[in-house]
Amino acid sequence: MILPLLVAASVSTAPAAAPGPSAHELLVGARHAVKVNRLDQASVMISRAVAAGASGPELARVLADLAYASDKYPEALNRYEALLKVTPGDPSLVEPAAIAALKLGEVDRASSLLSSTSRTGSWRLWNARGVVADLQRNWRTADQSYERATRLAPNEVGPINNQGWSLVLRGEWKQALNFFERAIELNPRSERIADNLELARMALAADLPRRELGESEASWAARLNDAGIAAVIVGDKTRATAAFTQAIGVSGTWYARAANNLEALGSR
Repeated sequence: MILPLLVAASVSTAPAAAPGPSAHELLVGARHAVKVNRLDQASVMISRAVAAGASGPELARVLADLAYASDKYPEALNRYEALLKVTPGDPSLVEPAAIAALKLGEVDRASSLLSSTSRTGSWRLWNARGVVADLQRNWRTADQSYERATRLAPNEVGPINNQGWSLVLRGEWKQALNFFERAIELNPRSERIADNLELARMALAADLPRRELGESEASWAARLNDAGIAAVIVGDKTRATAAFTQAIGVSGTWYARAANNLEALGSR
């Protein structure tokens, strides 16, 4: 009789196993993993959270963030838009949704998303507004948006570089040069900014046709395109690049032709 009692006592006093993390705790961990770009870890934690019963908006948000961080923009956009039906105008959802739409080239969709939120938000939100305004050739809004983004994040290079390119699209090369120079100081290793800076310098150095009084954009862009072709013929790649790039910024009508010429020039 003594032995069974001892066994029973040892069983009854054994410590209970510690409970695992809850579904909520796993999703919190997954969101952090996404933020620090540990996407594989985030995916595993989401799977464990689902197994633990995770569901609803909290799970949907983490899945949207993971898709966005993984560059799966169609999925991310659809997920964010579904969440915005629950919380319309939420800037934390509008921002990545609008950027995803821009990545997909869906400018009208991005514009609609941005107009759905109040005139607040992070520098990324204002930067996205600037990009949309550029694509719509709304220069005043573009300037205001990039300036607001820069005030919110003075050391972020994106809005500064984008404002420079916005000025390029208008043919304002001298002003654009100032922004590219500021941008390269902030990020000297950026090849994109270095290319923009070089392009602005080339355009200012090249003797290109100026717009005549009363001349239409299409006519001026055509003459710039012709100047680029002439420069190609004589082997002046610097002048040709500057001419084609200016033609792209001047007129939407000539955009495709000048862009093709510029692309062909780059492959030489």
